Amino acid sequence: MRIGEAAAAAGTTTRALRYYEEQGLLSAARTARGHRDYDQRAVRRVRNIRELLAVGFTVEDVRAFADLLDRDLPDRFAVIDDRCVVAMRVALDRLQLLDERIARLTDLRARLSARLR
Repeated sequence: MRIGEAAAAAGTTTRALRYYEEQGLLSAARTARGHRDYDQRAVRRVRNIRELLAVGFTVEDVRAFADLLDRDLPDRFAVIDDRCVVAMRVALDRLQLLDERIARLTDLRARLSARLR
């Protein structure tokens, strides 16, 4: 399918697909005329990329999941094989960073709130 069809099937934009290609997360075959040609696996991959980004991972983090993006993502992360070990480490690191950010924002909010009283 062409880029527009693939983007629509994945629930995103053609610009996002091009960006994922630039970042090495997605690839497409080319037609004789040079147009991108995606298969159904690419649609699943894009949906998985979007899901991981939506839960707080960065594009760099998603690279750690590259070997896992062509299958359905589990509802819970678990260590199944060596590829999952790396992904789990990235997930735990990202969770720690989010917790630290939340703590900093909570402190800032409390300080601002105190000044408004």
